[in-house]
Amino acid sequence: MLLLALVIVAVLAQTALKHYGLLAPADTPAAKASARVQAPDASGQVDAATTTPRNALERARGVENTVRKQADELGRQIDDTAK
Repeated sequence: MLLLALVIVAVLAQTALKHYGLLAPADTPAAKASARVQAPDASGQVDAATTTPRNALERARGVENTVRKQADELGRQIDDTAK
């Protein structure tokens, strides 16, 4: 009986994690791509366009970095225009 309860809790937890984006569903292309190890190119760097974030926190950090870069670029453009 206890084992059955643990299985039910595990299934519900997995469903909740998938729903909140903390665990990618196994049948999605993003999950399959993140399961593969990305090989570096000739320069030794991994192509950022082909890598997929492994969880929602990494996606949020990526969005934050993009917004910061765009804000810096806009600030430079405003400063250049004001001169």
